[in-house]
Amino acid sequence: MKEENIRRLQEILDKAVDNKEIAGANFCVQKEGREICYLQSGYRNVEQKKKLQRDSIFRLYSMTKPITAAAVMKLTEEGRLDMGEPVAAFFPSFRGQTVEGKAGERVPVQRDVMVKDLMDMTAGLMYPGYAGPAGRETDQVFVELDRRLFTDHPMSTAEFTERLGKCPLAFQPGSGWLYSSCADVLGAIVEKVSGVAFSRYLRENFFEPLGMEDTGFYVPEEKRERLAVTYQTGIDGMEPYCGNHLGIINAMDREPAFESGGAGLVSTVDDYMRFAHMLLQGGIYNGRRVLGEHTVRFMVNGGLLWNQQQEMEKQFTHIRGYAYSNLLRILQEEGKALHMGSRGEYGWDGWLGCYFSNDPQNRISIVFMTQCKDAGTLPVLRKMKNALYGNCL
Repeated sequence: MKEENIRRLQEILDKAVDNKEIAGANFCVQKEGREICYLQSGYRNVEQKKKLQRDSIFRLYSMTKPITAAAVMKLTEEGRLDMGEPVAAFFPSFRGQTVEGKAGERVPVQRDVMVKDLMDMTAGLMYPGYAGPAGRETDQVFVELDRRLFTDHPMSTAEFTERLGKCPLAFQPGSGWLYSSCADVLGAIVEKVSGVAFSRYLRENFFEPLGMEDTGFYVPEEKRERLAVTYQTGIDGMEPYCGNHLGIINAMDREPAFESGGAGLVSTVDDYMRFAHMLLQGGIYNGRRVLGEHTVRFMVNGGLLWNQQQEMEKQFTHIRGYAYSNLLRILQEEGKALHMGSRGEYGWDGWLGCYFSNDPQNRISIVFMTQCKDAGTLPVLRKMKNALYGNCL
């Protein structure tokens, strides 16, 4: 990449830090497996003036989801898991579920929730904050999850899933789309099918083969200095945010009982780039096959039914132009999107602003890491991506 283009990207990133949109960020681009740009700006700890480094560790939140999807696909390609299986085959509480009707009454499900419903967010499950009796019951599960975080009997991944299955659904399975705790249930299913803890399965099948040494569900004491502080927008700009969210311990200072497939991992820009590169290479990393070629093709080329797509676009206006499947966004209509890209580009982002995308047409991977509450895909990321596509590719 030309130096003038790298300078332009650095200026965009620095301006976002100077304007206190973010405390700091890492940004990395690879083309055909070769790094063409790495940038960093700002701080991992503003109060202590500790600058962000390349090995800084970030809470991924929902950027955990693509890794969970890869784990499900691994079990699928091995013939150990069927996407059409009902979740009730693994967790009995999902048998005989009910759906909240228009008048608040409960009606029986017309069919059971399937594994593929979880992969596409079409199960009718919820995250906290939705109205009605179904929403309140889901809220209660998350409240208890958080309440027990630091007790002698924290809620496990399996218990959380079993409890969630007892809650009414927002709609009939497969009839709509709602961003929810589906990936957390998938993590529990990976445990059931593999017979080992979710963390162990990910470590043995992905983190170790890919050399992702700083990725996991907590940060060991010897690495904790590298963990970036989470920030939120306050009256005077950026201020630390220390709350626990969706059962995730913000301090990341202990092995959790609840290993969240939807939000629980931490990682670094280089670790996540290894995962992204493996997918872009059709499942191969450094000559070693991690996922099958057809497996990856299935994972990154999905889509929703028409009515599901309409619901997704209503709820997630920031990813218009994209389809959704297998816990990934997939660009289908470039002109509808809020930033430049190429058809078939896929990836996801996280609650604190971490973001990744793979572009098979241009053979590029982008990983952006920051820690900003309620961020998702940030304006600074869209600006940098537009500058990248507009001037560098």
